[in-house]
Amino acid sequence: MIKTFKIRPAQKNHLVLLAFTLLLLATACRSKNQETKDPNPPIQDGLYLGQTPPGSTPEPFAPGMVTTEGWEVSGVFTPDLNEFYFIRRDANREKQEMVTLTNKEGQWHETATVPRRGQPFFASDGKIMYLSSRYRKRTKTGEWSEMETLSSPFDTLPTMRLSVSDKKTYFFDEFRPDFTGDIWYSQLVDGKHEEPKRLSSKINNGKSFHPFIAPDESYLIFDSEREGGYGDSDIYISFRKPDSSWGEPINLGDKINTEAWEACASVTPDGKYLFFNRTVGPVPHENDNYENVDIFWVDAQVIENLKNE
Repeated sequence: MIKTFKIRPAQKNHLVLLAFTLLLLATACRSKNQETKDPNPPIQDGLYLGQTPPGSTPEPFAPGMVTTEGWEVSGVFTPDLNEFYFIRRDANREKQEMVTLTNKEGQWHETATVPRRGQPFFASDGKIMYLSSRYRKRTKTGEWSEMETLSSPFDTLPTMRLSVSDKKTYFFDEFRPDFTGDIWYSQLVDGKHEEPKRLSSKINNGKSFHPFIAPDESYLIFDSEREGGYGDSDIYISFRKPDSSWGEPINLGDKINTEAWEACASVTPDGKYLFFNRTVGPVPHENDNYENVDIFWVDAQVIENLKNE
């Protein structure tokens, strides 16, 4: 005998309401998942992209995320350490592009990729990003303004890197078609930068490039090919003397410099780490005219050690 049950009106209304509620919840979950899908998913978390800090031996920075088998150069952080910029060749290995990695609530995301326009360098207050002879200003919304060009004569100089001290002094290189060049500087006087002056032959030897000036102008880091080096371009440092002149350039040593090309050094805004580039061999791709250049970092104690020698 089959029993039948009669659903009372009140029960029927309750079941209808329950089904409608479940449908609303399912729809809301689907909508929420669609709305919260991150177009720039996290690639890493933690300070310095979550990397274990190096010691006195240089290490590739962020392998797989920044440093790859390809070509990456000029890695720099913004003063608040929440953005990291570097230059790489694009996926088709045809053009150079500048990549921005941004720290959002402890997680790093690749937030921008634009064609390369010079090497990035930031004023210590974070309000200006210099790109050789061009620059951008940080807007009130936190975005960067449209590209602007420095005034004459800086707008016509063939500059690879321009760096700026807290005194607003420009230090920059002049690159010539025959692959020679020197480092120049220009002080801010009465609100205007003076005519550029070439640093002395103590710094310049015809192949001195990519200057990094300490915020307080206590030292200058650059790369150069010169006698007594380890092979190709090496990284050197010159300390400011009490009389404001520059001391003899000091090679950063065989842990940083090798027979390969080392260049484009800079110190992180907190003063803890030295970043630089090194050629590590041929790119593992056919028909590629570039070598594999990686971004390395090392404890900046090397600077204090040399200063105290």
